[in-house]
Amino acid sequence: MKVSLLALLLGFLLDLAVGDPHWMWHPIRAIGGLITWWENILRKIFPRTKTGELAGGVVLVVMVTGITTAVAAGILAAVQWVGWWLRLVVETMMCYQILATRALKDESMKVYDALKTGDVGAGRQAVSMIVGRDTDRLDAEGVTKAAVETVAENTSDGIIAPMLYMLIGGAALGFFYKAVNTMDSMVGYKNDKYLYFGRAAALFDDVLNYIPARVSAYMMILASSFCGLDGKHAIEIYKRDRYNHASPNSAHTEAVMAGALHVQLAGDAWYFGVLHEKKTIGDPDRAVVCDDIPLANRLLYMTATISLVIFGLVKGLLILLF
Repeated sequence: MKVSLLALLLGFLLDLAVGDPHWMWHPIRAIGGLITWWENILRKIFPRTKTGELAGGVVLVVMVTGITTAVAAGILAAVQWVGWWLRLVVETMMCYQILATRALKDESMKVYDALKTGDVGAGRQAVSMIVGRDTDRLDAEGVTKAAVETVAENTSDGIIAPMLYMLIGGAALGFFYKAVNTMDSMVGYKNDKYLYFGRAAALFDDVLNYIPARVSAYMMILASSFCGLDGKHAIEIYKRDRYNHASPNSAHTEAVMAGALHVQLAGDAWYFGVLHEKKTIGDPDRAVVCDDIPLANRLLYMTATISLVIFGLVKGLLILLF
């Protein structure tokens, strides 16, 4: 337990320092390949009916989470047999690869850099790498909103949630969470292809993120006051708009972000060529501008840091007591 806590701290610092270089192999890409492989197999086995696709989706969740967690736990058990120091090195690398603080900031700042030069087309291309919606219709404000929203949502999905799971069960449980989260991002769509096949992954992701999304929101509210944003307004908008989303979890951190920045987020969006009507989050006190992206990242970093300190202290106290 002590090794896992230290590994998380070191992995967090390594993530901030290095990020996710595109030349480096990443295990999440391997999980993505595993999902595609099992999807292809299961679609051949199960009939193309509602019941068949629902069943296939359940098997997908079981196989991908089972294999991913077993591999991670097996590697950690093997290196533990060699020595605690090797376990620390390997688990640190695992924690680093599970967290996405620096990568989220770097990718969203590519959007900022493009918009700052007035190149909306480049901004659309950059934001398309980090959001699931259609971006070809977005103007500069729409591109900015998409970037700010994904920073807000992924503060929970990409940082706080995996951090919580790693504190509970080390890197192996962190990879369990990332397997579910990656499945949701790949098959959890309400379109003709994945409406039934991806339902199990989407529902399981909702369950796993239910508590982390709410914890993340409160951590973000606390952080907003530490980085010069409006924490009081963040609380007000959070209480009012935290359920303004089809997902039970996504609007929590988006509501805090909208309140802290005094902007309006969300609203109608295009997915796979279809316009989806969505509620807005926050008030249009001012227009969303590209300079809101670095502000969102400031809140992201402060939230991640405060969360690690608080969670680490609680975990350390539990280790000492028990």
